[in-house]
Order: sequence, then structure tokens, then C-alpha cells
Amino acid sequence: MQEFIDLYNQYQSDIEKFLIETLRNNGQVMDADVSAVQRVFRVLPSLDLVYVTDEDFNQTTPNIYRSRTDDSAIGKNRKYLVPKLEVVEKDVSISRPYLSSATGETCVTAMFFAEGKYYFFDFDLTTLLSRFGLVERHPVFNTISKGFYLGIGISLIFFSLMSIGYAFYDYFIQLVNPAQYTLESVFKPIVALTLGLAIFDLAKTLLEREVIYKAYSDKKDEARLLSKFLTAIIIALSIEALMVVFKTALNDPAKMLYALYLIIGVALIILSLAVYNKLVIKDGNTKS
Repeated sequence: MQEFIDLYNQYQSDIEKFLIETLRNNGQVMDADVSAVQRVFRVLPSLDLVYVTDEDFNQTTPNIYRSRTDDSAIGKNRKYLVPKLEVVEKDVSISRPYLSSATGETCVTAMFFAEGKYYFFDFDLTTLLSRFGLVERHPVFNTISKGFYLGIGISLIFFSLMSIGYAFYDYFIQLVNPAQYTLESVFKPIVALTLGLAIFDLAKTLLEREVIYKAYSDKKDEARLLSKFLTAIIIALSIEALMVVFKTALNDPAKMLYALYLIIGVALIILSLAVYNKLVIKDGNTKS
């Protein structure tokens, strides 16, 4: 969600102007009547919640949502929201993005003062950004893409669990057969566990960024994701190279050169990753 907040900060001035003009153009929203307020939800798809307080910030109306109301909020004191609000125009204040306890979503709150009352309007941040074309919100495309990523993510988690299960299964088989228990019996499960961890981490990141919410990452974020995944792969390859060295040294020292090739390959991957991090992540931080 940090990407959405960064987008909001970048276009904050335009978004605030849009909110103020839209609310003022729909004057019926400045009404404590529930039916009048709910009609405004049709005009403002990003509007999630409306409520009114007195001058002491004690709520005098229920929480008015798009399709329901919540009377339990009447009487609550909303003064805790005041520090989050920044004055934009006379009698108009708007907050920075924050997590709403009422909706459970990241929102922006606009507060209007009129006729001795404070009117609060909570706008869903994601829907608000889509109004400006900053976030992809095509319903059919989103549903298809999320379903695809969900399937791939679950499949990756399945194979991650299979890799972890194989590690324990293989070690148990070697353990109950002492004659077959060798140094390789320890190394192979470690490699399988490391690969399982790398695959699970990839699946988790995929689900978080493409299913739970659509992520719009910059190059630094993508570089960190790639670095994190490659680090797990490098660890697995390093363990495999160490296992090859021991096996070759014990069984056929003449083939030690092949083990050296594998170690050199791992070293080149580490060197390439270091150069990539230097060019993308550190340079990106310097520019920002």
C-alpha cells in the first residue's frame, strides 16, 4: 500500500481540489438526512463513509455507508481525528492517508465545517486514485488477472511445501538406513529446504503484490524482490557446490575441476547481483 500513498503524495494538490469541488457541487451531502447522503454515494464511487459531529466533535449521526448505517457510532468523540487533518481552505481540512478503523481500508478524510457542525467524509484511497487514472481498476481485467496470479501463487506454495516435504522424507529414509547415511544425506535436505523457502517467498510476494492489492512498484522495489529471491538461490547453489566438493574429494579427486567450475559460477552470480544492486538500488536511493 506504500506505493498508493506515494502516488497520493505526488498528486495531493490535484486530489484535494477534486474532493473539495466535488463535495461543494453536491450540496445535499451537507445534510444529516441519511437518505439524502446515501444518494451522493452514486455520484462519488470513492466515498466510503459519512458522519456528522457537533462543535465538540461528538458524533450526532450514525455512520452512513454506501448501503447501510451503523447507529452504534452515535455519541462517539472524533476529536482524535483533528491532529490528522490539515487545513486546505477556510472551513475545509483534509487528512493524509491512514487506515480507517470503520472500514478497515486506507482512506483520506475530508472535514467541512458548516452551520455549527463538522461533516466528515472518508474516501477509499485506491478508488480515489483510480479516478485520476493512476491505478488500474478495470473490473473484468482485474478479476481475470487476480484469478491467474492467485492460481500461480497457490501452485507455487504447493510445490514449495512439496520441496520441504521431500527434504524431511529423504532425510528420514536415510536416517532409518544407517548403511546409506552419508554426508550427502544432510546436504540434500538443506538444499531442498532452501529452494522451498525461496519458492514460498516468491509466491507470498506474488500474492501480496498482485492479488491482495495491485502494486505499482518502482525499479528499486523490483530490484529488492529479485535480490531477495536470488539470494536464496545462491545459498542453495553454494550448499550444492560444497556437497560436490566433498563428494569429489572423497570419491574421485581427478574431477575436482568440475567442482571448481560450479564454485566459479556461484561466485559470478554473486558478483552480478552485487553490480545489479549497486546500479539499481543504491543509485535509485541517491536520486530520490
